[in-house]
Amino acid sequence: MSTSTDSQQVAYERYDRTTSRWGRITMLLGLLLSWAAPAYLVFFTDLQPSQAELWTGFLAVAAVFAAVWVIEPITYFPVLGPAAMYQAFMIGNIANKLLPSAIVAQVAIDAKPGTRRAELAAVTAICGAVVVHVVSLLVLVGALGTWLVGVLPESVVEVARLYIFPAIIGAVVVQLAAFVQQPRVTVIAVVVAALTQLVLVPTVPAVANFATALVVLVTMVLAWFLRNRSTQHPAPGRPETKDSP
Repeated sequence: MSTSTDSQQVAYERYDRTTSRWGRITMLLGLLLSWAAPAYLVFFTDLQPSQAELWTGFLAVAAVFAAVWVIEPITYFPVLGPAAMYQAFMIGNIANKLLPSAIVAQVAIDAKPGTRRAELAAVTAICGAVVVHVVSLLVLVGALGTWLVGVLPESVVEVARLYIFPAIIGAVVVQLAAFVQQPRVTVIAVVVAALTQLVLVPTVPAVANFATALVVLVTMVLAWFLRNRSTQHPAPGRPETKDSP
């Protein structure tokens, strides 16, 4: 048993080093490719934006998404783990596709967040989600999507556009609540989100762009101060049993 555990430990450490190395390389290549089109426009066309225009554009984007740059990695990492984080941020559609897939896979095999078993489940689930997504895009969207939208009544299309995104996000919220099994934190998050959307944003419209970041931060603070302090946690360094690969 000890020999098997040691070999698993060595294999996982090798896996972690490999995914970290190639994950960084892949993300850097993706960053360079994302700069290719703007660089071409700047250096090989007549488009010559000034420094003021570049900074104005950057600040306009940062005003909306800067909080997300910090909050998303912190929020997703406990569920996905290092390797799946590289996958997720390279692929995109994390909240409405990859994260739910990882959570469903972890629940299916009863893997606790933060364990090796959960990390490996997230990696394989994301691979499966990408394959299903690409195939469904080619068949359902590419071949049948335009035809289906054309034959549906306009009223049905308008209703679908209005409710499809809330339906997806609602399903993700339910999955997360069932996965973490923390009723107190779930209630805090729902109450904070409702108060922010229904009270704070209509009262102070200027905070609308930062509503998501505000909800996350307030929920984290309240969950910390209102947590159940009587819960007994396992001693540090206790070996994993059920969730070890």
